[in-house]
Amino acid sequence: MNPAEFVAEALSDFATVGAIAPSSRYLTRAMLRPLPLENARVVVELGPGTGVMTRALLNGLPSDATLLAFEINQRFARYLRSTITDSRLVLIHAPAEALQEELSRRGCRHVDAVLSSLAMGLMSDRQRHALLSEISICLKKKGIFTQYQYLHGLQLRDRQLSKFDMSGLLGRYFRSVQRKIIWRNLPPAFVFTCRGGLAPRTSERKNP
Repeated sequence: MNPAEFVAEALSDFATVGAIAPSSRYLTRAMLRPLPLENARVVVELGPGTGVMTRALLNGLPSDATLLAFEINQRFARYLRSTITDSRLVLIHAPAEALQEELSRRGCRHVDAVLSSLAMGLMSDRQRHALLSEISICLKKKGIFTQYQYLHGLQLRDRQLSKFDMSGLLGRYFRSVQRKIIWRNLPPAFVFTCRGGLAPRTSERKNP
């Protein structure tokens, strides 16, 4: 998919795209570097888009591993199916909050790593907490979760833009949250590396 097509899709459906350009190789490298890919059996990618990070993940995974990629944008899903023929890739056209349900359907309880390119700032509080709860539960004890956020770090709430505290949110679900800045991306972005999933609080499970 060329840059013009990507921008056109972002403008027509920004809620599911959440980006104005594909991720740079520098952002991709920063997102993948912490993940335990060499000996991984099952890895999850949330929001693969045009597959920039998907291809990099497949290059780093063992030949017998499985990559479960959740993509709800129909155009991107069709593009991925037509351009990536690797049998290790399982493309799931479902919302990321259905993570545990989809894992159970495939007989899988835990995963080695989760990589997310989702625009959490565009999600509702309920969606964010449901998603992070699912990720923290499904990760193996030594599993790692990476998420990026554009440097401006905005969220949409009640049709108003405001600052979004990604670090604070992730800290409610993981024991360790590390952050670094990747300047060589459009726009520049923070990469968050999360370890040690925490059980979600009862109040957050019921009414985030």
